[in-house]
Amino acid sequence: MTAALIAGSGVPPTGPIPDGQPASSVEIIDLNGLRNIEFGASEEELTRRGILLTNMDACGPTLAGHETVSPVFMEDRLVLLWVGAPMRTPEGITAGSPIDQVWARYPLVTRLHAPHGTHRLDGLLARSGDRAYLFLHNGRTVQKTIAGYADWARRLFEEGAGPC
Repeated sequence: MTAALIAGSGVPPTGPIPDGQPASSVEIIDLNGLRNIEFGASEEELTRRGILLTNMDACGPTLAGHETVSPVFMEDRLVLLWVGAPMRTPEGITAGSPIDQVWARYPLVTRLHAPHGTHRLDGLLARSGDRAYLFLHNGRTVQKTIAGYADWARRLFEEGAGPC
């Protein structure tokens, strides 16, 4: 299962929020997906619409116009998106946000601990129905945000899979 999760993913989002980033260039990731990219969409549909690029020199398919987003597919369906700054949740959480802000904006968040002896990050899972945000953090700030189906986000955390 982990191998399948890894195989359907693109380049991991990286980098801090650029200084002076115009507000109009900040895109929102919500529990439905991105503007024009919804969770549950098929790889075939996204490819046909020119959104999913499979011929890039990356570890998996990428999304056109979304350099800081990596899609994760299972059984031909989009189940998760790994996102980096300047992409943020509607509540304003992005890579670099203090974890205190996560707790303040998502009061029912579940704390997830990385296994001892690994170099993995701890997580905060903010679930709403069958969807969730998974915020991977270093104890101080959010390092990665993953959004999508809650069961897949939890499974990704527990199995330690990444987009590459």
